[in-house]
Amino acid sequence: MRVQSLSLVAASAALIAPTTFPHAPHPLRPDAPARHLAGDPFRDAPARANRSGVRIGPVPERTAGPPAPPSRSGPGTGGRAGGGRAPVRAADLLAEVRDCTPVSRGRYRKDAGTPADIPVCGKRDAVYWKADLDIDCDGVPGDRCNSRSDPHFSPATAFTRSDGRPLDAERLPYVVVPEPSDVWDHRKDDVRGGSLAAVVHGDRVRYAVVGDVGPADLIGEASYAAAKALGVNADPHGGGAPSDVTYIVFKGSEVEPVEDVDAAEKEGERLVRKFMGGE
Repeated sequence: MRVQSLSLVAASAALIAPTTFPHAPHPLRPDAPARHLAGDPFRDAPARANRSGVRIGPVPERTAGPPAPPSRSGPGTGGRAGGGRAPVRAADLLAEVRDCTPVSRGRYRKDAGTPADIPVCGKRDAVYWKADLDIDCDGVPGDRCNSRSDPHFSPATAFTRSDGRPLDAERLPYVVVPEPSDVWDHRKDDVRGGSLAAVVHGDRVRYAVVGDVGPADLIGEASYAAAKALGVNADPHGGGAPSDVTYIVFKGSEVEPVEDVDAAEKEGERLVRKFMGGE
């Protein structure tokens, strides 16, 4: 859940590359907002309401039930991969991103008031980070994502569908990247709207696209549909996962059209296998 704010916190000096995910907090420096249009990541798009605000994490649930069973249809089914192969296992993929060489010059907060201790890490083919998952319900209003269910709902997304309309958070699994700043500019790592992402939580690997841009000092956010696919509480007002969500975004990748969920899943399996040296 996000709460509006008028301030951003500051960016930091370069970090020495460690061999595992570092934890020391690092201050951030303010940077001017930037919005981008799909198909032209360097052209400014109209600013969006409530996207410069800070977030607070998910509200703890009173009772903890068993995780939802994997869906048999829809995004991120977790069924058989192309060619009859079993899908990539979460544990195997996480082993590939266990170590961290930072590509960000500073570190991000997962929520307002938390330490800035999350770096964006990189390998040749991908960037990745481990954070929480806050629910992005912006875009086309629906039964679950609207101004009544989410007090900070915006009908716009930084990137758009092939017809120019906003993305649909209820139906399209997408992830959010921080707006470009001195900490990290995703465009310089060839990440833009429609780039393919693998998201890992527990024993689930699901595929999504880069679909929105968030505050410059925060990281760890994905759409309602992405949360549902991962078995995470997708309530935009207090849902999400407090930790242990890994986001892997593949450099130079693109799902076209961006709203094609089946294409994202097929390409995601291919890129993950390549990333793990199996293709």
